[in-house]
Amino acid sequence: MVHVVVNGEERTLAGGCCVAELAAELGAGPRGVAVAVNGELVGRSAWAGHLLQEGDQVEVLEAMQGG
Repeated sequence: MVHVVVNGEERTLAGGCCVAELAAELGAGPRGVAVAVNGELVGRSAWAGHLLQEGDQVEVLEAMQGG
């Protein structure tokens, strides 16, 4: 198990969880979503290979349209 902070909330994830799995768990689709881990943007093409580590600070941001 890995303990991380996602958008200010503590979460416990399965060991070996990557950014892509976390985004899917949060219901965040691949379009219009940006993810930063410990203040560094993780490009979408790197989500599947970026494993989350104990204590990581993750921000998941979704673009919203409005008028």
